Amino acid sequence: MGNYWTQLKVLGCPELSVNSLRSKSTMDAFPAKKVKRPKRAEANFYPSFPTGETQDSMEKERIELLTDVKMRNNERVITDKMACTFAYRRQEVVNQEPSIQDFKDRWPALFHQKEINAESLRLRLMAVPLEDMFFAQLDIHSSQLIRVIRAKGGSTRQKNADIMDILDQTEDIHLRRECVLKAIFLGEDADDLIKEYRDSGPEDIQRDLEHLTVAVFVIRKDGEGPQEPPEDIGIVIEGVKVLHGLTSVASACALLLGLLYALNLAYPKPLRFTFEVLQKIIMHLEQHKMSPKVQNLYGRLQSSQ
Repeated sequence: MGNYWTQLKVLGCPELSVNSLRSKSTMDAFPAKKVKRPKRAEANFYPSFPTGETQDSMEKERIELLTDVKMRNNERVITDKMACTFAYRRQEVVNQEPSIQDFKDRWPALFHQKEINAESLRLRLMAVPLEDMFFAQLDIHSSQLIRVIRAKGGSTRQKNADIMDILDQTEDIHLRRECVLKAIFLGEDADDLIKEYRDSGPEDIQRDLEHLTVAVFVIRKDGEGPQEPPEDIGIVIEGVKVLHGLTSVASACALLLGLLYALNLAYPKPLRFTFEVLQKIIMHLEQHKMSPKVQNLYGRLQSSQ
């Protein structure tokens, strides 16, 4: 395989060139500061353009997509063009590291629920759509996670008391998933990821969202409790509201994880263990490498079965 990879690199395979540590100083196309190996279980980090396509033809497709997303009942055309331009989009993310707002302006079609699920398949993270995988695995692990959460004591037990009360009182699957997600934080604050607001001050909410790095936001009507459906659920990245109108917090967490992969973003440090749990325990991605905290949780889940 080593000889095969060497021959591919000689022929100019970008996937190998961008990840090569040898002779970096002579490769203007892939500067040394861009050296970045596939991580977090990515299998197709830097794909080549489809056969017969060039940068100019890819840019033409991107510009056409800007019009296509404004047309109704055009999902099939958008999906086909997004699949065709995947390599172009991926190389742009890796080489240029654009801001979220700039990338959203250039690729608005990506920031839709269906396309984030499709992009996760293009990245070869899994064989089924992102949300389907996330929900199925979260439901499988929920009973063990609840046992582990209930067994905790001290301040963690007090912190999760209200969440467990809601879990005991509801049969709604979306709310039960939300409760489990809020309770699995390993020494991190759930409020750093899932931000809840009342809709009495939309301007204040917008100002607060603009200062968030990565978060799921939940907006509820004044006077309504957690059992009532929220007014809005969405995702904010780098202060930009990238998605809203989602059906559940669990869906938002799944799509946020997918966007972090699609945009090649690192996990925020204050939430690195939480995202590692979502990636390695819930999604089964790169399970052979776990931090001690996550490994401890994984071991407790196995022993509680």
